[in-house]
Amino acid sequence: MRVLLVEDDEPVAESLRRGLIRYGFEVEWVTTGGAALAHEGAYDVVLLDLGLPDTDGLDVCKALRQRGSVPIIVISARSDETDRVVGLELGADDYVSKPFGVREVIARIRAVMRRVQPPAAASESGPERYGPRLTIDRKAVRVRLDGEEVSLAPKEYDLLAFLTEEPGALMSREQIMEAVWDANWFGPTKTLDVHVAALRRKLAGAITIEAVRGVGFRLEILGIGDGGSSSS
Repeated sequence: MRVLLVEDDEPVAESLRRGLIRYGFEVEWVTTGGAALAHEGAYDVVLLDLGLPDTDGLDVCKALRQRGSVPIIVISARSDETDRVVGLELGADDYVSKPFGVREVIARIRAVMRRVQPPAAASESGPERYGPRLTIDRKAVRVRLDGEEVSLAPKEYDLLAFLTEEPGALMSREQIMEAVWDANWFGPTKTLDVHVAALRRKLAGAITIEAVRGVGFRLEILGIGDGGSSSS
């Protein structure tokens, strides 16, 4: 996946660029709004800082949105709710406040891409194996435990699919609710706990889902050394 990173803070940009490349992303990095608007290469998503040296990032966001529908994720030290709302109203697809981790940004990118990609653009790859017992066929929307299909409610499957994108990563409740339920979800998140409990029960011995108090959840794959996944 090709990322256009618009960020003038070199340490932040370098850290984010290295992290994204490590996870298989192709990154083009520019440091000004003018360079972002003049960039002619193809890209699949834009990571846009608001505090640019030559222009306000919100103006760049507006200009990019007028040009097309490429997803835009604002990354900014501005945590004020007004900036967040304005950014979304101008066409941003998501907003990440600094400081942030690379895994959080990747989770946001993947969540945004799931929302904007049509079903026909879904992966054509076969079932993916997570440890010795669990298999997820994302194309067929099926989950198997020890070769036997597991009956999951639609949101149980969506939650499992999201958490297994980054095994071992800590996902906040807000990230999960936005990705699995609704980008504009407001209200209690008790339904998340109910679905987590269901996955723990149905997939016991294959995964663990650790609750991190006051933050969110972390899924770990059981039976493999590194907590990762491999395609079958």
